[in-house]
Amino acid sequence: MADNKKRYYRKNIELFVLLNKMKLWPSRNGVLHGIKEIELQGKYATITTHCGKTFQTNNSRNSRAARWLRNKWAVKPCKDCCVPEWKLEKYSKTFFDSHYGSDLIHK
Repeated sequence: MADNKKRYYRKNIELFVLLNKMKLWPSRNGVLHGIKEIELQGKYATITTHCGKTFQTNNSRNSRAARWLRNKWAVKPCKDCCVPEWKLEKYSKTFFDSHYGSDLIHK
């Protein structure tokens, strides 16, 4: 699947909408984990990764995870999650802009 199309999303979208679309979670040490399941519970969500880690997060647009995904500060994939190469390539061709792109809500 050689898809060289660039994707543009709005910069200030909610974290849960972005996570549902990308299915990637940046950990604090710079590792990208694949998300297996997101269970919404009001303004919180329980996230389960493919490597078996489960944690709860807040729906914040300015959170560490949202900033790390937008700025692409986490680039090393998790060895246990086995994030596919096509997903990492798609993530590398994703751009965020404040005045251009999909807001992922009106689909």
